[in-house]
Amino acid sequence: MAIQWFPGHMHLTRQAIAERLKSIDVVIEMLDARLPGSSANPMLHTLIHGKPALKILSKQDLADPLCTQAWLDHYNRQDGVSAIALDNSQMQPAKALITACQQLAPHRGGMDKPMRVLICGIPNVGKSTLINTLKGQRKARTGDEAGVTRLEQRVALTDDFYLYDTPGVLWPRIIVQQSGFNLAASGAIGVKAFDDEEVALELLGYLQSHYPSALLGRYRLEDIANQSDEQLLQAIGRQRGALQGGGRVNLTRSAELLIHDFRTGALGRISLERPDEFLHWLKLGEKADAQRLARKASFAQAKALKGSRRGSTRS
Repeated sequence: MAIQWFPGHMHLTRQAIAERLKSIDVVIEMLDARLPGSSANPMLHTLIHGKPALKILSKQDLADPLCTQAWLDHYNRQDGVSAIALDNSQMQPAKALITACQQLAPHRGGMDKPMRVLICGIPNVGKSTLINTLKGQRKARTGDEAGVTRLEQRVALTDDFYLYDTPGVLWPRIIVQQSGFNLAASGAIGVKAFDDEEVALELLGYLQSHYPSALLGRYRLEDIANQSDEQLLQAIGRQRGALQGGGRVNLTRSAELLIHDFRTGALGRISLERPDEFLHWLKLGEKADAQRLARKASFAQAKALKGSRRGSTRS
């Protein structure tokens, strides 16, 4: 099942971003270092119109460092783009974004030409935490749920550096199926928009093939290579005591435990996608979406033709 989530306030945020971009020098897009491709907003790419872009891979302390480096190399090869990885809880690395922005827009700076930076990203990616770290105080609300920030905020990091914080926003249609699952696992999508068990099974499939030692170490499982996703979820439930009447495993609770362990880093430093993997998923998603649009257009054309025939018969 494809996962989609685009509440009404996100449409308003999209409009607000488009308006604010007219006076912005650098656009910062915060990405989840565990899923940079899936957490990059394709809608934003069409809005920034070639403005200098800084990609911040947040939560790097939770991500596989080798994968993070691969993503940094991927973005830094692109024209007009710079990328850095940050652990939002550390003050000194967070300040690196000011230097990166000045390098992207060297013509801005000073009281007469202050740097104007827009920071945006998907829900729960760590924007508010980063801003609080930069300011050294709780300026922006934070929370481990999607959609905490609802209004634009302006934060003066220095006398000539203004940072505009926007609410987290997804895009109307997620065409990469795996991205929907990865976003749900990371906490970027509202809890009512997905099924915990389905997301947990997808997560287990990836962990089984890419991070088997994480499953073995956390849940003390045996012979995971020959078990299905469903069997692994059952085994995790038994190990963690997620049981219900008759000693049966509560699969919903098991799924919640697995997702929580991934989000908090209890499973270790894990990334859910590599650049080559995501580009392959994206190509498949674009092909499937093109086919969907073609079917939709064909249906609309057939419906219009049928209507015109009815009209001519009546006349």
